[in-house]
Amino acid sequence: MHGPALSGWLLMVLCGATGAYCLLRTRDGTEQERRSARAEALMGFGMAAMAVPAALLTLPQWTWTVYAVVFGAASLRAVVYARGGGHHLHHLVGSLAMVYMAVAMAPGAHVPGGGHTGHAAGAAGGLPVLTGALLVYYALYVLRSAGQLIPAPPHAGAPAVAGHGVVRGQTWGARPELALACRLTMGIAMFAMLLTL
Repeated sequence: MHGPALSGWLLMVLCGATGAYCLLRTRDGTEQERRSARAEALMGFGMAAMAVPAALLTLPQWTWTVYAVVFGAASLRAVVYARGGGHHLHHLVGSLAMVYMAVAMAPGAHVPGGGHTGHAAGAAGGLPVLTGALLVYYALYVLRSAGQLIPAPPHAGAPAVAGHGVVRGQTWGARPELALACRLTMGIAMFAMLLTL
């Protein structure tokens, strides 16, 4: 990822922690929820690896090909599940965005209209129109996700529940508000990474 080292460190830690939490979520819920958690864990760890500051580690040239292949495969898998709609469409967009960033940041890659790119070179790359469209998508996604985290006011006459509706004994992986917070975090991180192209 191009940009200041501090932002790279922060994104790396944030995405890594998000990926780790998503791995915890793979133990609970329905098969669809576990499948979604696995896809989100892959995205979190992939984004963390992509955000490694060049000052810490200069990634080998073949790394970008591996990113493109892994997230290309994730895109194909998301296409299969996206037919049912829901959050799998977002996974498809995210996987394709990761393929796009891997291709745009590969050393020696020349993206028409974007110039020469490379992790260590620090040059900007990518197609401005596609980058802009992805930035708009993620900005809207982040705003929508943030709005869903705002607690609804209690209904008149409804009894107050301690703990904001969290069931006692509920595991960390079964907390829907934490899953939504992770998705929001990854949306913000993806927006930040796209800004650097």
